Amino acid sequence: MSVYGNSDFQILKDLGIRLKKTRLNKNISQKELAEQCGIHRNTIGDIEKGKPYSILTLISVLRALNKLEILYQILPEPSIHPMKLAKLKGKERKHASGERKKWQKK
Repeated sequence: MSVYGNSDFQILKDLGIRLKKTRLNKNISQKELAEQCGIHRNTIGDIEKGKPYSILTLISVLRALNKLEILYQILPEPSIHPMKLAKLKGKERKHASGERKKWQKK
């Protein structure tokens, strides 16, 4: 089944399960992990149950689990096709062009 078929909350639940397995494989208690992250132990439990949390909390937990590099695997640095790079003449895009609107004649 495609990940796109999962709801946002199902994805959070799956991530919570994976974080819990990672924590247990490192033989770290929820309390120890919470202390390393500077958050409450209940927050670790909530994350593992799939409750919503902030990206800053995720960064803190991944750092404590020594898995911070995972964030860079989620969204790798995009590469530019050589032809597009030549067309841009070495300039990096800073804005999206957006949807083009058709002008209606009255």
